[in-house]
Amino acid sequence: MIHEVDRRGFIASDDPDRIDYAALHGFLTNSYWARGISLELVEKSVRNSVSMGLYADHRMIGFARAVTDYATFAYLGDVFVLEAWRGRGLGLFVSRCVVEHPRLQGLRRWILSTHDAHGVYAKLGFGPLADPSGIMTVHDPDIYRR
Repeated sequence: MIHEVDRRGFIASDDPDRIDYAALHGFLTNSYWARGISLELVEKSVRNSVSMGLYADHRMIGFARAVTDYATFAYLGDVFVLEAWRGRGLGLFVSRCVVEHPRLQGLRRWILSTHDAHGVYAKLGFGPLADPSGIMTVHDPDIYRR
């Protein structure tokens, strides 16, 4: 079942047939977090996540997704709004649509990573780790460029 939310003419939709993969890839491959990612990997990541496209006049202008087990955990990522549409609260809107998605309720933990949007995500209840010593990572920021 398709889940859609309308906010004054802006539509957030999890319909995979509406995703403009070329536009999504064009943004992500130039982003600081997925620089160089291939179109094939973008398509695979969307298929394996709860993905919400953000639309204005049937054109995709933003995106967000959750990587999840649907039971206990989700990672909010790949959130963006095209520059011409920024400053209208649409990043918060599409992020909220993912966090409040009916298939993602009752999760024990949500996480995300951001360099510059802490204030946006704080409005959704995200905050710094209480004890970062318990979180570990393997991070290869140049993997898509090799």
